[in-house]
Amino acid sequence: MSIQISDTSARIQYTATGGQTVFAVPFEFFSDSDLQVIKTSSGVDTTLTLASNPSSAAQYSVTGAGVTGGGNVTLGGGATVNDKYTILRNLPTSRTSDFPSSGTFPIETLNTELDKLVALIQQNEVDIKLSPKAASTTSTAFGLTFPELSANKILSVNSSGNALQFTQEIGTNRGNWATTTAYNERDIVKDTSTNNVFIVNAAHTSSGSQPLTTNANSAKYDLLVDAASATTSATNAASSATAAASSATAASSSASTASTQASNAASSATSAANSFDSFDDRYLGAKSSEPSTDNDGDALVTGALFFDTTANATKVYTGSAWQTVTVSASNQANINTVAGISSNVTTVAGIASNVTSVAGVSSDVTTVAGIASNVTAVAGDATDIGNVAGSISNVNTVASNISNVNTVAGANSNISTVAGANSNISTVASNISGVNSFADRYRVASSDPSSSLDAGDLAFNTSSNVLKYYDGSAWQTITADTDVKTKVSANDTTAGFLNGKLVAGSNVTLTEGSDGGNETLTIAATDNSIPFAIALG
Repeated sequence: MSIQISDTSARIQYTATGGQTVFAVPFEFFSDSDLQVIKTSSGVDTTLTLASNPSSAAQYSVTGAGVTGGGNVTLGGGATVNDKYTILRNLPTSRTSDFPSSGTFPIETLNTELDKLVALIQQNEVDIKLSPKAASTTSTAFGLTFPELSANKILSVNSSGNALQFTQEIGTNRGNWATTTAYNERDIVKDTSTNNVFIVNAAHTSSGSQPLTTNANSAKYDLLVDAASATTSATNAASSATAAASSATAASSSASTASTQASNAASSATSAANSFDSFDDRYLGAKSSEPSTDNDGDALVTGALFFDTTANATKVYTGSAWQTVTVSASNQANINTVAGISSNVTTVAGIASNVTSVAGVSSDVTTVAGIASNVTAVAGDATDIGNVAGSISNVNTVASNISNVNTVAGANSNISTVAGANSNISTVASNISGVNSFADRYRVASSDPSSSLDAGDLAFNTSSNVLKYYDGSAWQTITADTDVKTKVSANDTTAGFLNGKLVAGSNVTLTEGSDGGNETLTIAATDNSIPFAIALG
């Protein structure tokens, strides 16, 4: 085998199109097994399997082994769009041939071995380029040797600036704050008394009680999310003003330590920058969809927060998925209380215009309040006023008929006559309920009454000249027919004559006799085996 090893990186990476199967290999390789194919999907790497006849996208075949310029990798199934495919040369670090100490020298074999050596150098070059290393200008005193690994620690440079170390704790979402709990720097806790969210800026074991703003270790907590009301914020502002005045006084007495404070300020600035970077990794701001990385493009940390503008909700990253933040039990109780009076809220909303109208006449309301004693006096006569109001139509009637009233005055003698019959009038008056009841029970009209209906009411219809009774649901005509009608059962809706209710069956006949006189109804069976006759009259 004789190929030319070109000066080409022994690694290439593709972003697949949907259904893509063929990927070019632009560098030389000696056998199919010298290639390694890695698929990256959703951040997960999967090494594919070499097969002579691949049957799925998880398998691949190779062409171009031992050919200058490379070849191709062909998948057994179509790739998924945007998946990444990395193809690299992965030669075994071994020597497959040995040269004799004498005799014919195998030039082609030597050439192949030298090609493999160059290929291995290129392979190592790729690995070196992908490995962390110090800059060429870095002091030789600095080493990149990793220290002993330590769980849940962040890799950093030591205070001397010449070595790596694992010291700083990785913070996590610890949920609700609790006393006698070991908290690490960057941990996130919730103050359940105020619903405020804090980040721990120094490792410690908690003590005391909530709220954390007044806790003995308050300096070890930095506020992330302020859920307090405006009133609480105003109170805190007043407290901060007092503290600022105290700090000003203290500042005047601490002038001699200004140099030390300046140094501390520089350290604090560095810490603030680190804290901001931590905050920026923890709270990602407002976004229209769930992010897959933080604002720096790094992997999401457990406990990260963002506001979903599409769902109008705050979400927290659990380590594997985004989860909507729910309200506390106390706030949920308030929500339930409002939900329990939703009908009242709806009622007020329905009269919003009336409320606005009252607000627009507030000066008039104030005026009424100024004459409250007069309103109270009127309220004391409310019954009399109500009686007059209830009879206002009668008052208006009298006013419109004042001439008739005067006429009545002129007929005083007739009135005296009526007064002589006062006992009879009194008798009628004492039985007025019966008179009114009769008026409701019996009426004469051109059509059937439609109001004030009670079962048993009577009415004479002058249009049809018939007397009717109300059966509780409809008016029924009262006829002069004296013939007796019957019903088959209590469920029968219509009464009828006997010959209409009886139905002749097979071999049975019904015969009416003495029509218009003392009628009879004969039921006869024509079946000779059952002689049968009944006479009714």
